[in-house]
Amino acid sequence: MSFYNEWKNVKYKFGGATKKGIDCSAFAQRLFKEKFNLDIPRTTTNQVKIGEKIDKSELEEGDLIFFKTSKIDRHVGIYVGDGRFMHASIKGVKLTSLDKPFYIKTYWTSRRVIF
Repeated sequence: MSFYNEWKNVKYKFGGATKKGIDCSAFAQRLFKEKFNLDIPRTTTNQVKIGEKIDKSELEEGDLIFFKTSKIDRHVGIYVGDGRFMHASIKGVKLTSLDKPFYIKTYWTSRRVIF
């Protein structure tokens, strides 16, 4: 959670990758590099292709969770346990419950990158 504490409330900025503003895929990329020394792709389009597809019921800390938030928009977060994930949302970097109706409705898939 120390990574989250460093980033919580950083504002969302599409295309951003710094503490002045960051988007969801850059946040996931940065976390994987800093916490696990793994280089993952920059965009959700490419992040959803890495690792192993897993069922939502099999989520473990560090798994990537993807959402289809509109016909073209995709969103990614990182599972932290206890039904929660961290992500760069339009409200900034947050911890959010997977049980929120919006995320239940828009859930797409999950991927395990760390084995």
